[in-house]
Amino acid sequence: MGNIRILLLLVLVLFSALVTSVGGYGYEGRKREREEEGEQKTQGEFFFLLRHLHEVVKTDAGTMRLVKGGYRRGSFLHSPMHIGFISMEPNSLFIPQYLDSDLVLFVHHGEARVGHICRDELAERKLKHGDVYTIPAGSAFYLENRVENQRLRIICSIDITSESMGWNAFQSFFVGGCPASILAGFDHTTLSTALNVSTSELSTFLTRQTSGPIVHLSGSHHTNIWSKFLAQEPHQRLAHLKRIVNFEEEASPKEEESTWSLRKILFTLLNREDTVKRVNHKAPSTYNLYNRKPDFKNDYGWSKKLDESDYSPLKQSGNGVYLVNLSPGSLMAPHVNPTAIEYGIVLKGTGRVQIVYPNGTLAMNARVQEGDVFWVPRYFPFCQIASMNGSFEFFGFTTSARRNHPQFLVGKNSLMQSLRGPEFAAAFGIGEKRLKRIANAQREQVILPSSSSDSPLRMNGGFY
Repeated sequence: MGNIRILLLLVLVLFSALVTSVGGYGYEGRKREREEEGEQKTQGEFFFLLRHLHEVVKTDAGTMRLVKGGYRRGSFLHSPMHIGFISMEPNSLFIPQYLDSDLVLFVHHGEARVGHICRDELAERKLKHGDVYTIPAGSAFYLENRVENQRLRIICSIDITSESMGWNAFQSFFVGGCPASILAGFDHTTLSTALNVSTSELSTFLTRQTSGPIVHLSGSHHTNIWSKFLAQEPHQRLAHLKRIVNFEEEASPKEEESTWSLRKILFTLLNREDTVKRVNHKAPSTYNLYNRKPDFKNDYGWSKKLDESDYSPLKQSGNGVYLVNLSPGSLMAPHVNPTAIEYGIVLKGTGRVQIVYPNGTLAMNARVQEGDVFWVPRYFPFCQIASMNGSFEFFGFTTSARRNHPQFLVGKNSLMQSLRGPEFAAAFGIGEKRLKRIANAQREQVILPSSSSDSPLRMNGGFY
């Protein structure tokens, strides 16, 4: 019996040693692998790299996910914007709603039709790949993907305003459908009186749609109402609306039932006498980023930026938009944004984002890939670096619609060039001649080439 106990004890000791060894490799091994790959994990990576997606809408017809801004625990820094990702299946509708925040849309893939209330009129606009469009807070809108066999993907910025219901939240107010319409919250007697319908009709109206905020435009009666109406050409819509609003033709019982929802919404929410005019109202323009000429371009990449001077609707939201493409191995020179917080979304390729704290220590040096979101506080120095295996493209938003003048720290026409003199040399404890050699070593500006052996200082044996 004693021998059996000793044997069991020996087995337990050996098993514990094995677990400790494996567990130790699980942490230390991954750490060594990161070090071998040059990976520098910092606390800032969990702060400035927004990888935690919150699913706010999910149906068979589509999803909406968010990376959230707001105050971060244990930090004085505030990220005042959510970044949203909307994905819609072919022939689907994001039902009418309004938000308590301004919305800036960027069509990443596919085509869309957006309709929203603008100056008390129904405005519609077709959106294509690369288009930017704005929807003000409180403006009721819907989104539709009418294209067959093509998924719609939209990236959007959602401002967190002081009027939002909590700094870390934004709120959708659905005008119709499921989740419950805001109309459903009113007493049914009051609402039936306001709509001038019976309470039984009202009950059917409020409970018919149960598919969620994003619905298919085929396969069910209530969604076919919208699909048939939205699929019509403008002149057909106009005739349809005239019949609905003015009762110019006698509708069959089946047609009467199919147009009931539209009629009541148009009567009550859009005012009967102005309905036809509103559908013809000219919508605000779109702006296509891909059609814009680069604001800066050289052999190593290009950048485009959009502000209120280029696209006036951005003045309402107070946001700017940008798009950058870096060639393999190239570098967006270290720079500072003195007027805005910047958000970036990787659209293509892989690369690195480096951010520096005000005290000169590294805040983040993170490898990023398609779909990753990062943000950079105002005044914080940062740069983006493309990997050697392909181009690196990222799109983003800034928190100012005014023209942004980033301050580049190195390169031709940079801060290092502007401050070159005895004071700057003294700050580094070197002579002016040496400072001049260092400052003039980089002949490029804004977007810089990858490190190579043909650098003048490298060829001369270093910084001497």
